[in-house]
Amino acid sequence: MTEPTITPDLVASHGIKPDEWERLLGILGRQPSFTELGIFSAMWNEHCSYKSSKIHLKKLPTKGPQVICGPGENAGVVDIGDGQAVIFKMESHNHPSYIEPHQGAATGVGGILRDVFTMGARPIAAMNALSFGLPSHPKTAHLVKGVVEGVGSYGNAFGVPTVGGEVRFHRSYNGNCLVNAFAAGLADADKIFYSAASGVGMPVVYLGAKTGRDGVGGATMASAEFDDTIEEKRPTVQVGDPFTEKRLLEACLELMASGAVISIQDMGAAGLTCSAVEMGDKGGLGIRLQLDDVPQRETGMTAYEMMLSESQERMLMVLKPEMEAEARAIFVKWDLDFAIVGETIPEDRFLILHGNEVKADIPLSKLSSSAPEYDRPWVPTPAAAPLGAVPAIGAIAGLKALIGSPSYAHKAWVYEQYDAQVGADTVVAPGAGAGVVRVHGTGKALAFTSDVTPRYVKANPVQGGRQAVAEAYRNLIAVGAKPLATTDNLNFGNPEKPEIMGQFVGALQGIGEACLALDMPIVSGNVSLYNETDGSGILPTPTIGAVGILASMDDLIAGRPVAGDLAIVVGVTKGHLGQSALLAEAFGIEAGDAPAVDLGAERRNGEFVLANRKAIRACADLSDGGLALAVFEMAEGAGLGVKIDGSETGFLFGEDQARYLLAVAQGQLAGLQAAAKAAGVTLSLVGQFDGDQVLFGEDGAPMADLSALYRSAFASTVGV
Repeated sequence: MTEPTITPDLVASHGIKPDEWERLLGILGRQPSFTELGIFSAMWNEHCSYKSSKIHLKKLPTKGPQVICGPGENAGVVDIGDGQAVIFKMESHNHPSYIEPHQGAATGVGGILRDVFTMGARPIAAMNALSFGLPSHPKTAHLVKGVVEGVGSYGNAFGVPTVGGEVRFHRSYNGNCLVNAFAAGLADADKIFYSAASGVGMPVVYLGAKTGRDGVGGATMASAEFDDTIEEKRPTVQVGDPFTEKRLLEACLELMASGAVISIQDMGAAGLTCSAVEMGDKGGLGIRLQLDDVPQRETGMTAYEMMLSESQERMLMVLKPEMEAEARAIFVKWDLDFAIVGETIPEDRFLILHGNEVKADIPLSKLSSSAPEYDRPWVPTPAAAPLGAVPAIGAIAGLKALIGSPSYAHKAWVYEQYDAQVGADTVVAPGAGAGVVRVHGTGKALAFTSDVTPRYVKANPVQGGRQAVAEAYRNLIAVGAKPLATTDNLNFGNPEKPEIMGQFVGALQGIGEACLALDMPIVSGNVSLYNETDGSGILPTPTIGAVGILASMDDLIAGRPVAGDLAIVVGVTKGHLGQSALLAEAFGIEAGDAPAVDLGAERRNGEFVLANRKAIRACADLSDGGLALAVFEMAEGAGLGVKIDGSETGFLFGEDQARYLLAVAQGQLAGLQAAAKAAGVTLSLVGQFDGDQVLFGEDGAPMADLSALYRSAFASTVGV
């Protein structure tokens, strides 16, 4: 097959800018072949190279005594004691999910699971953070149905419990939904597998499913804005098979236990190209690949297609040559492909052969470590104008505005499509704060949450970044877990716009400050830029996934209030309504500043809750919707009414940070008050759980009526 002529238009269509083209020519000293152009395009796009973000990501805190492996590998590794480690990461599959929601979301789940088990961990938990456009937008219902089906079908069939996540709706996502997938697994701390190749002349082995044309150019597409050619991008979306991935998991874990693996890497974005380059670059070696030996499920595939295919359920490994027969037998048993497709070489070369021809010959280190790195111009986000007068609204009317909106309504329609109990170790399933999963065979458990409030980040990126970490911290504390570490999924618009880059820089500053102050280092993550359609960007959405540990199941806070329990708020309530959920949902107002995040208060109040968890029946953090939404959800989940001593809007709906709602037996009040005084923590008795009404001062409604609205609003509003 004749390769296309390299023209300026062809170069531009591969996302390579004029300055990058000049750099490419300088590296090669000649015109690239078509395959080489594709390889450079894949390795130098935003998705693989982090070229716009790398300079800022280096500022994040990534170390701590609990960290075994921070950013730079497939996933982060954190010590959980007793010779065990939790391995976790969060990644986006935004663009593919907008183009083809079911497969886009499904393969997002598949990819993040491979990131975890390629390091030797058995996955034990998954989460997802989903952002969609307005319910009234013509594509929203289609996207919600497809994405939720895709997440559920892959995770359920693979056999990993989905234990948490979030779903939001906002007009900024009308043309660009966000699908952020999280996975965590367990491994022995001394049996972690890394991706750096070692040894010259070692066989490079292709494992798993066959290569097809699905997903060709996917990573490059993920690094571009959308426009009206969106349908033409459908072939760049991968197709997943969770049953094949389950077999791949078992085969890989068996292979790892055999001692045959030198290094291993999943084939994710940019497929064979990225996996081979990263293995070689990290090991300081070159790689030679013979593409005739790559298992293929389609005929006539070109070198370009094979190198850029993102077909799913594939891994690349450097193998101890003396163990080839044993390794091959494992993959034959699991009915998966096992093919030696190349070898490591001492030269700094990425040498691609196909049909007795050299299709690419590139200095390998220049593809990864020497990818472009930009310090893009940025401008700070201007200070938000002060919030003006807040429209008057009754307390119950305000609550109805929240629980009747899809962002804050009950999400059972979503999470009931996910299997939260597979594996039989899930202790706290979706719908009740952070998810909690037992560490099988021990008395320990791990807690998982994902959080961000994009309105805050847009108004004030630094405080919004701080708040995303602080809310994740509080959600872990609220189930009795000690926060351990975080992963980030940084979703932003076009970084070539200084105001968008300013949002990114500010949010990272806030995230870094909070991670440092709360001892929750970032150990892995993903950057997703160019989330724009026709020049209109999403709200900045830096999702924080966080993991905490319960040393004993006795530490778990997962009860529900019982009749007569007191409602107590930990922390100071000033009634901050800027950028609040109430204003957004009741009035369509997004104005004012984000709430300030006092990291000292966050830590002090969180440690107070943990120290006194034996006295607490139920706990929830106060965030979106303030006290009103939190106390309603806690009472509704228990089948009780609640009376709160006040109806003032700021008191009920203010979103001041560093606060928790506690349900406490009356006999525990005096002890908690004494402990709070000693710790310098503010404690306020705000009401009582009892009866069958929700009463905010004198304004009330039957819980049964409010519950019916809360539990029906998602499906009826979104039209699913």
